[in-house]
Amino acid sequence: MRVLLCASECVPFAKTGGLADVVSALGKILPKNKVETCVILPKYKVIDERKFRLKKIINEIIIPIGDRYEKASIWQGKLQKETIVYFIDAGKYFAREYLYRSPEGDYPDNNERFIFFSRACLEATKAVNFQPDIIHCHDWETALIPAYLKTLYRIDAFFHKTRTVLTIHNIAYQGLYPKDTMWLAGFSWIDFTPDKLEYYDMINFLKAGIVYADVITTVSPTYAQEVQSSNEFGRGMEGVLSARKDDFYGILNGIDYDEWSPEKDKHIPARFSSKNVSNKYVCKDKLCEAVGFQPDSSIPLIGMVTRLDPQKGLELIAQSIHSILNMNLRLIILGVGDKIYQDALSLIAQEYPQKMKVRLEFNNPLAHMIYAGSDMLLIPSRFEPCGLTQMIAMAYGTIPIVTKTGGLADTVADFSPENPSGNGIVIQEYSSTALISAIERAIKYYVDKNLWKILMNNAFKKKFTWDRSVKEYIKIYKIALKK
Repeated sequence: MRVLLCASECVPFAKTGGLADVVSALGKILPKNKVETCVILPKYKVIDERKFRLKKIINEIIIPIGDRYEKASIWQGKLQKETIVYFIDAGKYFAREYLYRSPEGDYPDNNERFIFFSRACLEATKAVNFQPDIIHCHDWETALIPAYLKTLYRIDAFFHKTRTVLTIHNIAYQGLYPKDTMWLAGFSWIDFTPDKLEYYDMINFLKAGIVYADVITTVSPTYAQEVQSSNEFGRGMEGVLSARKDDFYGILNGIDYDEWSPEKDKHIPARFSSKNVSNKYVCKDKLCEAVGFQPDSSIPLIGMVTRLDPQKGLELIAQSIHSILNMNLRLIILGVGDKIYQDALSLIAQEYPQKMKVRLEFNNPLAHMIYAGSDMLLIPSRFEPCGLTQMIAMAYGTIPIVTKTGGLADTVADFSPENPSGNGIVIQEYSSTALISAIERAIKYYVDKNLWKILMNNAFKKKFTWDRSVKEYIKIYKIALKK
């Protein structure tokens, strides 16, 4: 079986969120399961040609956009020995400081950028002669590819056996644009209907993928149910997904335990394991020193590694922050995102310098230190398709405090003296009162060293390997091939 992974990001080349980790994991593990795999990405400005030993292999391919043609070149690198990565190089679209948006907002031509990329994926596949059985598309940025294969490319012999799988990593991002985008994309107006490409007199890239993909997946079983249940979760796609429910599957993500392991981690000051956790407290002290706290093992340390976005529960934090910081705890927040949250968190940190530290940056080594050195990781998401941070936290014996939604609900069971098999603390409803109560419970268990030891051991034992997830994806590919 030949699989082409089409995505807008992939670790280690470009990353803004969990999508990049998932694409990278699939690219590494599918070949170990006898699936010939290639990845195709935009060649962003942030991708270092020398560091990744990229080489240009095709000088020019021609991509139609509206009534004109744009040019691209193709570069090649490797994710690992078995997995080739192709990069679409077009400075007009990808030579920018950021992937999707600047601090001022989304790039206004994102519709054209990802129309170009989607068509370039198909043309590049032909140019390098990689004839895929499955094209696995990820999120709205590549969701037009299934639509192209069923419309403009339906008589292209190169793709006559190719089937498509679309994975929705976060349904909040859909690629909704004015209807004249149809002309840029090259689609016929015949397909601008409510059952196909039209969405309230606009074009919705994600909807196009849902309608035309042979199989659709999302990143946890609970999220698959949630997005069909209501507009709150489905964001307008609940009806379209319900109509495709027989072709829609939830597959829980895994994490890379070579990257996220306290026994192997190169970014932490002292390595440890579930059998010997003494060095976790060395990591805690070093983390405190790194961010400007005086080390104190008696004070629980709560970390957050997050995008500063409404989805991540920042309004709950804002409503609760003074109550939280009046508890016996310390809080470290690492992340970037909406300016309103960056400014608000910075002001609160200035008000409580002994209780709260904020780092407004993308800092991978510091993220590793927070996972390793924190006692708890706070994830109060309004919704969470899967979430990787709670899985990573548990690998380091750091206890996740999570809302009961999506992948968080699928991975974290509430701990209590009455339920000593739990592996985290669950915020039972999305409210500031419930958040405060959950943190109070976590501190109460932390003070009881016997309870805390049981809870840490439960977290350490919980494993979320990609081997299991990849086998599920291979089953999905086989289902798609029968369509």
